[in-house]
Amino acid sequence: MMPRVSVTRRVHFSAAHRLYRPDWSDERNQEVFGACSNPHWHGHNYELDVTVEGEVDPETGYVMDLKELKVAVEDRVVSDLDHRNLNREVEWLEGVNPTTENLVVAIWGRIAGHLPERARLVRLTLWETPRNYVEYEGR
Repeated sequence: MMPRVSVTRRVHFSAAHRLYRPDWSDERNQEVFGACSNPHWHGHNYELDVTVEGEVDPETGYVMDLKELKVAVEDRVVSDLDHRNLNREVEWLEGVNPTTENLVVAIWGRIAGHLPERARLVRLTLWETPRNYVEYEGR
């Protein structure tokens, strides 16, 4: 049996959003979400770490070619999110309050099942700022 190893690829995208619930008043949204509920939007330079795990292929030495992982994530996620308004321009986020927590769960759904069988998606880490991030392991 070959060793199991985790490998991670980091990708970047910039996007704008507004945190709010349309069923709440502007005052309630401001109280709960603060400046993030600005009706004129605000943005982030997100970093997304995509971690996969699998056995090391004895022929290539790879769990998965990281270029292949990059292409999959660019095609399924980054091309939809980069320089977009998450509230208005991303079909697969329709009706979702685009908190970082909700965003990472939605991204998981876009990637899981679209990678080679040998590489299992094990973790996403989404950095909203250099000091704030969320992690999701598909549970």
